[in-house]
Amino acid sequence: MSNLTVVIDDDLLRTARIKALQQGTSVNEICRQAIERFAAAGDDSQDFMAQLVAISNRVARSIPKELRSTPLPSRNEMMEEAMAARMPTLYGPAKRK
Repeated sequence: MSNLTVVIDDDLLRTARIKALQQGTSVNEICRQAIERFAAAGDDSQDFMAQLVAISNRVARSIPKELRSTPLPSRNEMMEEAMAARMPTLYGPAKRK
């Protein structure tokens, strides 16, 4: 087995050690598992997309039926509303529906 040296912020390491201890493991084991998942994942974007679609479907099912037919605002509409809320003097008052 190989050793790996990682440079990490002291406070972050302290927090990670405490959390690992609370979970009955070690920072070393958490890092090993993260690297293992990273190495095993490869470039399988289809699996990632399948996960996103599954999440999207779960969220869609959680929306009440009466709201499902309500059209979603476009990207531009959402951006205009956000900008108006942040800079009302430039964009005018935010439009609320």
